[in-house]
Amino acid sequence: MERKRNQVVEVNWLAYFEGIQSVCPWSLPAFRAGYIDIVSWRGYRIVLDRPMIARVYICKLNQRRLKKLASDFENLDQENEWLWSHPDFKNFSTPVPCLIQQNRIHLARIRKKQ
Repeated sequence: MERKRNQVVEVNWLAYFEGIQSVCPWSLPAFRAGYIDIVSWRGYRIVLDRPMIARVYICKLNQRRLKKLASDFENLDQENEWLWSHPDFKNFSTPVPCLIQQNRIHLARIRKKQ
């Protein structure tokens, strides 16, 4: 399905998190519990306060810009890990372009358990 440049895409986040269980098993329970915040990107970072363990920023940015922002934030932010996702990569990518902010301590605990 081809999208027009400024077309608003409705996202079924529950279905997305259900679909990535094999690569990110903690995300569905966290989403259902309300620990993943999903917001529109406004050009700035928001402090990731408890109980949030992740924030997904929906961005109208291309892959190159997403990658650059995630890298810049990753280098500046000691408390969070920064990732990016773009639907052009298919498979487990988000259905819309996103920056993803995740608490480093929480991720370390999860990774240690696996």
